[in-house]
Amino acid sequence: MTTPYVLLVFCLTTVLPTQQEVIDDVLTSLRKGVTFLEKQSRNINLDGVVGYKILHAQLAKAVQSWPRDLDSITQRSAAASLLKMLDNSLGQAIKSLQVTEPKYYREFEPLMDTSFWSIPLDWTTTDPSLVYATRRSTECYDEQLSDKCMTLLLGTWKDNGTPCIVTKLCRDTMTRFGCPHYSLSHQVLYFMIGKMNGCSKMLKGEMRQSRVNMTVQHYQRIFCSNMMKSNQEIYKNGFTGQTHDIFIENILLCGLAGFSDFYNLDWLEHILLWQDPEDGCFGKEYDFSLGFLEEHIAPQQPHRRVKRREKTLRDGCSSHMTGVAVSALGGYLNFYLSEQDITKRPLT
Repeated sequence: MTTPYVLLVFCLTTVLPTQQEVIDDVLTSLRKGVTFLEKQSRNINLDGVVGYKILHAQLAKAVQSWPRDLDSITQRSAAASLLKMLDNSLGQAIKSLQVTEPKYYREFEPLMDTSFWSIPLDWTTTDPSLVYATRRSTECYDEQLSDKCMTLLLGTWKDNGTPCIVTKLCRDTMTRFGCPHYSLSHQVLYFMIGKMNGCSKMLKGEMRQSRVNMTVQHYQRIFCSNMMKSNQEIYKNGFTGQTHDIFIENILLCGLAGFSDFYNLDWLEHILLWQDPEDGCFGKEYDFSLGFLEEHIAPQQPHRRVKRREKTLRDGCSSHMTGVAVSALGGYLNFYLSEQDITKRPLT
């Protein structure tokens, strides 16, 4: 008679996909997403292009570090082919942005350089003890302030501007605790941009005694621990409302910050299902004329729309969500290629 333990082991080994199968699924999805960019390269907005630029950096790293065993040759060739497709499509997309969104493009031009984005070499995990006891019901800032703070880091706030400028307003906003949703993701993005742009002293000038020893890593761990909690709640509640976008954005940013527990296989299965099977894009089923908050958080309260500039394409696809999704999938690819101990892989 089969014991319950043996039966459980059998079920797990027959249900959980192998590393090779996960990579195959991700590559198949990415090919659809890159093909979508080929068709829409002149129409996709800046946020979407940034997502594809991050994917470009992830694919370049994956191709470079891919294991040279016989089993991986086909997969590595597929990734290299996607990289070539991206080169051409991104070139066309950037030329279009320079015409259609010239000011916005100039402000965020450094993000269009593949070398700007660094891929994690070491992994860590979030800490549930850092989750806020209470969380604000409204966002902590608006898009204009967020953009301004990031251009001050990039040095694009004016022609030949000095980079790595941190104003008191930016510091206070980007280090505020208790913020929800898109505020959290933009706080992480702010520190990520500062770190990748070499702004090592971006926390200089902190006057609060309780935070004088805080580092960029400390803030990212706090924010990503709360983004993990947010994703767990969204997953538990069955992705009600327009939660797909912030769910994937959290995976992209915290995965890029090196938090491996965001690369959850159950979450990956849902992301793959959200991709339009014909067009290869994401967000086709949503009306993005409404913001995330109005749809999901507290409709009885007045809210501002704070999600970054959205562009719904003629076929109904979301520029922002598609760019975020393909770059999140690129993160999954690199994580499952890495030589991490199996105990660090968030398989459940």
